[in-house]
Amino acid sequence: MKTIALLGATGSIGESALTVIRNQKEKFTVTGLSGYSNEALLTRQIAEFRPSHVAVSTKEIRDRLRETFPFLHLYYGENALTELAEAAPYDILLTAVSGAVGIGATVAGIQREKRIALANKETMVAAGEYINGLLSRHPGAEILPVDSEHSAIFQSLSGGAKDEVQRILLTASGGTFRGKKRKDLENITIDEALTHPTWKMGKKITVDSSTLVNKGLEVIEARHLFQIPYEKIKVLIHPESIVHSMVEYRDRCVIAQLGNHDMKLPIQYALTYPQRLANPIFEGLDFVKLKALTFEEPDRETFRGLDLAYEAGRLGGTMPAVMNAANEVAVSLFLRRKISFLAIYDIIEKAMARHSPQEASDLGTILMADKETRAWVNKTYEN
Repeated sequence: MKTIALLGATGSIGESALTVIRNQKEKFTVTGLSGYSNEALLTRQIAEFRPSHVAVSTKEIRDRLRETFPFLHLYYGENALTELAEAAPYDILLTAVSGAVGIGATVAGIQREKRIALANKETMVAAGEYINGLLSRHPGAEILPVDSEHSAIFQSLSGGAKDEVQRILLTASGGTFRGKKRKDLENITIDEALTHPTWKMGKKITVDSSTLVNKGLEVIEARHLFQIPYEKIKVLIHPESIVHSMVEYRDRCVIAQLGNHDMKLPIQYALTYPQRLANPIFEGLDFVKLKALTFEEPDRETFRGLDLAYEAGRLGGTMPAVMNAANEVAVSLFLRRKISFLAIYDIIEKAMARHSPQEASDLGTILMADKETRAWVNKTYEN
């Protein structure tokens, strides 16, 4: 029986993770949960899974939960996720929150030498250099990726030695606006940006998919997760979302991981690795019904988020943290109708241009760059 602390329980990844756990009750028990603003759903999850530790966003939510569940250890506020990760009993910390808010909790899990099932890409984007250094000092800790693409790469890397890897082929659905040009995106509405053709995701990551910023962040994440140089990471648009990513070896053999577009598959793999468990909620891939598997080059001129991410990654240091922070605030501004869809790119570009990257050798430096960038974007574009 493995114990799991789940951060981001009320989001799409969190709900999928609890579905996996619900159907593997003999394998897993939940000891920690966190939720942001969906108090009603979190309350139902606590009643079902009976964790001992819970983190929430506000004191008001904490107080109401304390009345209903007096047995809970409760945390609230900006440090709540980290406090839970430091205190709760668990074998696996599943971080399914969105944004740089997940970094501190991941650090706490590594320091406790736990398995981190990572669905918070911003941790490796903003702090990948620091996280890898921390992992080297805590050999009992490990990070297993939950994102479908990085899980696919992780699985495909078992086909050969690291020095035999020629390229990582990172696939992308292309998002809502695949095939459109810049002029088509000038008056994009929020509803249009939130209509993804394949995946059901949260608002922020759905917008990121539409800008291809999400895929750019995944490039940086892949660089740090797998220690592969940027010139060996190639993005391919694959609208069917069946091939989740591939690894090409120097003998030109390509090993891919295929599956239905269901996030519960990589979630369970991260929880059960190195085992593969049967689960009644999974459906097999029907190859006869597959009409085609198509691939194309990304339109980097229209969807500039990809090249901005490559630039931030290659500059290194605190620049990826700045790029990520600028994007997070820009997406929030777009969702609040403060800026246009295309302004997201402009904000990221200007934030990067004004920043002189520093070494990302400690968490304080990274978080300061993150904080300063957020403050600048909000001050400049809020009104």
